[in-house]
Parts: sequence; C-alpha cells; structure tokens
Amino acid sequence: MIYEFAPMEGITGFVFRNAHRRYFPSMDRYYTPFLTPKQGKGFTTREKRDTAPEHNRGVPVIPQVLTNNPEGFLKAAQWLESLGYGEINLNLGCPSKTVVTKRKGAGFLAFPEELDAFLDRIFSGTSLQVSVKTRIGVQDPEEFGRLLEIFNRYPVRELIIHPRLQTDYYRNRPNQEVFGLAMEKSKNPLCYNGDLFCTRRIRQVCGRFETLDRLMLGRGLLVNPGLVEKEKTGKETTPQMIWDFHETLLEGYRRELSGERDVLFKMKELMSYLIRNFDGAQEIQKQIRRSGSLAEYRDCVRRLVSSCPLAKEPDVSF
Repeated sequence: MIYEFAPMEGITGFVFRNAHRRYFPSMDRYYTPFLTPKQGKGFTTREKRDTAPEHNRGVPVIPQVLTNNPEGFLKAAQWLESLGYGEINLNLGCPSKTVVTKRKGAGFLAFPEELDAFLDRIFSGTSLQVSVKTRIGVQDPEEFGRLLEIFNRYPVRELIIHPRLQTDYYRNRPNQEVFGLAMEKSKNPLCYNGDLFCTRRIRQVCGRFETLDRLMLGRGLLVNPGLVEKEKTGKETTPQMIWDFHETLLEGYRRELSGERDVLFKMKELMSYLIRNFDGAQEIQKQIRRSGSLAEYRDCVRRLVSSCPLAKEPDVSF
C-alpha cells in the first residue's frame, strides 16, 4: 500500500513535513499546500520557501497547483521542473466558496468542456508527470461519469478521488459507490481520499476495494501522526514520540515565523487535532486554548503528554 499525506493549507508546509518525516518516516508521499500561479506575477515568498529543494531534503514531496489557466499551470510546471521536481499535482478538489466562485478547485468540475481543453493543453505542454486530485462533481454524483470520461483521455499519473461533492464540503459520508465506478472504469491509477481517520476506517475501505493500493490521509494524520507508521511497520506511537515531534515542530516554527504570537497560533491549531489522540484531556484542552505565551502553552502540553493516556480509538468526530 502506498500512503500519501494530503495537503492542508496553513498546516502541512515544509516545517511540518520535515518534523513528521523525522519521527514517522514511513509516509510515501507528501503534497504541498496549493500554489496559485498569478498572471503577470511570480510566486509568493511563502510558495518559494515551501517548495525550495533545501527545505525538502529527504522528503518525497509533490507540489500541488490550483488554477484554471493552462498557461499559469505550465509556468508553474516549468519553474518546478527547474527546481528538480518530476511531478506536479492539479487541485480539482478544494470546495471553498472563495475558490469555487473563481471556477478553480472543485468549481472547475462544473465546466467539463473547459476542463477537457485545459487538460489537453497542460498534458501536451509539459514533460512533468501530472497527477490530479478531484471530487466527484459539484452538485450531483451523476456528474462523475462525464468527468471520468475526460480523465481517461489523458495519462494521469495518479487520480486521487475524494468521493464527495463540492457542495458536501466535508459533510455527509464519502460516496463509495461512485468510487467503485471509478475502480471499474478508470484507465489511470487510483488513490482513495476521504475520512481515513483511523485503522478501522482504513481497513473498511481496503476491504471493500481489494485491489486498491493507494490511500491519501489528511486530518487523521494530524490527530495521530503515527497512524501510517503503525499500518506499515506495526510500530506504536508513544507519548514521548508525540512530545518529541511537537517540540521539533515548535522549534521549526520559531525559526521561520516572526514572533511568539504567530508560533503560538500555529501550535494551537495543530494541537486542536493532536489532542484528540489523548483520553481525558478536556480540562487541559481548555487550558491550552487560554494559554497566552509559549511557556504557558508548553507547560500544558507537557502535562497532557505525561498525564493523559493515548486513546485506543481517537476522537475523529470532525
């Protein structure tokens, strides 16, 4: 089984990827938060730093691009190829309204003819391998049949399917019936993405799709960063490993961010997921939320790791 780490804006940048790779090295591929090519402009400082080869040594990274402009995509591909990347990922899955109203992300799926022309241009215009992360449509699962016909026309290195509609956002259950259709009819390699929060859900999906050999996880790895490590090696995550991972991440943000307040915000955001991996953490969670300094915050996390046992079944009621 190939395991891939889904990109999550504001969280899974290079500081996070390096810390995760250090303590949980079994992940096969990481995707960057999306890059957004802008007409007449270069890439942002954040985008350049996140994709810089020196910030990703030893980490198998695939840059993801969000655009509906083929020339913008090809510009990004040319730049990324110059940095040494061999693959680029197209984001057709982001359900955010601010993205969708611009006909980008999952919003692009509502315009299949334009999408077809876009794919024709980018596949003929770059020597990089191109993978695609998609939803199954915008408003109706019936849309996916047409979309799959389009994807099948091109040599997609990997089609990553999050089997929800754009209008679902992250509500409702992933539509495994539609994913089953893709398993039957896709001419390209498939990867399943959606609600793989724990071992039980991973086994359910693998049991239903016995020939499936690729999974993409996101929020489940923020709750339990060692989830894939256990699946691949049998190695259990310990509180000490979580503390060491946490401290390495904190130090990385201290080096990269401008002040304590920004670091504290980043760490609290991560901890809103990671704390779900512990039983009986409700009171400490409140204290973490109220903490006003890194010293106070770290003291709370230290008490969490030393006094709260790891949950057998983490809270994944997102």
